[in-house]
Amino acid sequence: MFLRVLEMVMPVLILLALGCWCRHGQIFDQRGLAGLKGVISNVALPVVLFNAFFTAEYSLTVVLLFVAVYIGFCLALMAGFGLRRLAAPYGKFMPFLLCGAEGGMLGYALYGLLTGEQSGFAAVDLGQTVFAYTAFLGLLKATDGQKMSAKMMLRNMAGNRCFIGMLLGIILGAAGIGDLVASSPAQGLVFGIINAITAPTSALVLLVVGYELDLKKSLLKPVAITVLSRLVLMGILLAGLSMLIFSIVPYDKNLHLALMVMYALPAPFIIPLFADVGKDGEYISTTLSMHTLCTMLLFVGIAAYAVA
Repeated sequence: MFLRVLEMVMPVLILLALGCWCRHGQIFDQRGLAGLKGVISNVALPVVLFNAFFTAEYSLTVVLLFVAVYIGFCLALMAGFGLRRLAAPYGKFMPFLLCGAEGGMLGYALYGLLTGEQSGFAAVDLGQTVFAYTAFLGLLKATDGQKMSAKMMLRNMAGNRCFIGMLLGIILGAAGIGDLVASSPAQGLVFGIINAITAPTSALVLLVVGYELDLKKSLLKPVAITVLSRLVLMGILLAGLSMLIFSIVPYDKNLHLALMVMYALPAPFIIPLFADVGKDGEYISTTLSMHTLCTMLLFVGIAAYAVA
């Protein structure tokens, strides 16, 4: 079992280390990093999301997961507003670091390493993704002093290639097109193209995450409080949601793994993209970096559970 855990964990650690080395060794600069992110967010991840939802199984369980995950993160966001004074003077954006999850840039990659496929993560990521583009983004804009209308939310979704990839995957998958393709002579061609695009995604994502890991010593206290608060909240959500789901549907280990991965993830990396974070920028990036390290530690335990 130890060797099987190492098989899952070591690629993650090595790719993170390579990312750090690329930064310190100046293998590529910020422009190169921006290029990698562009390839990931505009090409690879949209195809990963499309494929995950295109090949997903649609049932009442998916609907139940969507509602439960969405409500759970809304509750975590509300709790964040109650806890933000703990991270003073950096509490303005603390609520947004205590909810949501970086499924696109990290969740699919880690789940894929555990199970060898990524469609199983789509069922739990659907509620998280819709939450990110509605309640999360709306309140983030409001906190930043901007007005966020329903029209603006729809525009943000329509302009995001990852969301478009997910939406197309859901439409075609729910319509049964995915099953038709999987049983047709075109299966090898279609999935061969998809696999050629998605295969390097996990490695690229982890390389970028490793490159951006940056811990600021001066911010360790508020960051540690924020990370600990998130770990407690996500632990409560994982326990509560697992009990709820598996009291209604039969136990599914891969589904449980997907939930464990999602609630081990850091907050969405989109916070600095949609808000003027100003002086809080370093606090946000340091918190995301520290929680990413915690995610890697948690991943060791999740991998051990996966092979048990």
